[in-house]
Amino acid sequence: MSRPLIAILRGVTPNEVVPIGAALVEAGITRIEVPLNSPDPLTSISRLVETVGEGVLIGAGTVLSTDQVDSVAGVGGKLIVSPDCNHSVIKATKAAGMQSFPGVMTPTEAFSALRHGADGLKFFPGNLIGPSGLKALRAVLPANVSCYAVGGAAPDNFALWLEAGADGFGIGSGLFQPGFDLAQVTRRAQTIVSAYDALVTS
Repeated sequence: MSRPLIAILRGVTPNEVVPIGAALVEAGITRIEVPLNSPDPLTSISRLVETVGEGVLIGAGTVLSTDQVDSVAGVGGKLIVSPDCNHSVIKATKAAGMQSFPGVMTPTEAFSALRHGADGLKFFPGNLIGPSGLKALRAVLPANVSCYAVGGAAPDNFALWLEAGADGFGIGSGLFQPGFDLAQVTRRAQTIVSAYDALVTS
């Protein structure tokens, strides 16, 4: 089962990323993002691709330039997530055969991202937009567009987001923070997956 849950490993190091990635996949999270403002992120992405890449969508977050897109592609990444809607980044991502999830907040940004080829939309920061904001945007967006709530989405409010039209979630600090040990990340991943599954299979 491929769940629309993206693990955001901001601050992860290359030395810890492989066991963490394996624990996430074991828990049922098969989409992993290493933000580029993490320590040596390209090495972390490369190691994930080499060790857990089979059937797992791995890539980078906080991607702000086309040069960064090229660098992620060069280590085998397949996912580009940005905090903003940069047309050049979207087009470079698609040209490299990768999935593009730009950050948007407004109808103008959302439709602009889609016109330039985005595969889905990252509604960020989710805690500012809120489920009510997403619901209003969902009324005008094409039904087949994947909408991810990022920043403020957590197991205790997944239901509200799903009712508002969210398709999936990007989970950062609620899943991983620098200093978390493997057991902590594993428990949090299991909680997130269980909460999501309970809502979509009930």
